[in-house]
Amino acid sequence: MSLNTSFALVKRNNQLLSKGKAMAVETAPRALSSARFSISKGLLTVAVSTIVLFALSAVAAPSSVSQGAVLGMLPFAAVLAIVGLGQMLVVQQGGIDLSVPGAVSLAIVVISHQPNGDDTKLLPAALTVLAFAIAAGALNGFMVGRLGLNAIIATLGTNALLFGAVIGISKGIPRTVTDLLSKIAGGLSFGIPHAVLFAAILLVVVTVVVRKTVAGRRFESVGASPAAARATGLRVRTHQGLAYVWAQLLYATAGMLLAGITLQPTAFQGNEYLLPSVAVVVLGGTSLLGGRGFPSATVIAALFLSQLDQFVLALGVPFAVQTLVQAAALAIGVAIYTVNWQSLRRRLTSLRTRTVSAAS
Repeated sequence: MSLNTSFALVKRNNQLLSKGKAMAVETAPRALSSARFSISKGLLTVAVSTIVLFALSAVAAPSSVSQGAVLGMLPFAAVLAIVGLGQMLVVQQGGIDLSVPGAVSLAIVVISHQPNGDDTKLLPAALTVLAFAIAAGALNGFMVGRLGLNAIIATLGTNALLFGAVIGISKGIPRTVTDLLSKIAGGLSFGIPHAVLFAAILLVVVTVVVRKTVAGRRFESVGASPAAARATGLRVRTHQGLAYVWAQLLYATAGMLLAGITLQPTAFQGNEYLLPSVAVVVLGGTSLLGGRGFPSATVIAALFLSQLDQFVLALGVPFAVQTLVQAAALAIGVAIYTVNWQSLRRRLTSLRTRTVSAAS
């Protein structure tokens, strides 16, 4: 082979390598972009389900999707979404928070009773609500994260203490909220309920903190595998305990908004959010065993569940049946994301094949 031919081959190889590198650089951002904007199974499932539900409501119960009905439903869906975000943070750590009713009810009672109709006392009352929330979250976090108590037992105990405070403050007598709180929580801006705007802001905050910060990624790592996180030097108990604190702050915010929406809330209005708070987390695709959470899917699941209640109510179904519908939605969510349907299908196919072979 001549020297000129050898130089020509080397030059050709260099051109091919340069072209390959350029193609790799060009396609890498596309791959990263597609991975960055991937849609979770939970988000896709609950989004499609919500669209189908609204279409079914328009056909079977048009009154449930009228403008007035939707504007009336959205604030309560926003409150449920905020509560669901708090529950999601706890579930990400493999726990569960059953102190939701007491936390929401205490926020309602304090924000309505302490100001006693005086707008100037609204801010101190809101700070008192947040102080109670931090104390309740720290108690839950200490019992679950530090003492290692069962989350169900610990949070039920905290819930009892919170309801004790509710009864002590309210004496069972409802009180009207201030005009300022009514405007903040129950008003409209550009045709959008303020509660929806609060839910959207909190969704962005939770998503950014959990997904885009180092602390958030550590938080998810601890929930996914506490043993592995402990081996890498992460403070597992601290992360598990703080989850309850952040959750209580979200419950408190939801309670204050709920008080402003209903104007004269009852002392036990938080009882309505225990089962739905777990249901929206499960329907959003977050595993009850802990790990990665899906804030956007949780918020859409809150919209789905709220519209489902309104649809069932428009059909004239009794309240007891509405509770059964919520329980059924929770069971379906667990089945969708927990059961290995491919393995089950293979087992059924194998069983059918063996049955046919035995019969022949």
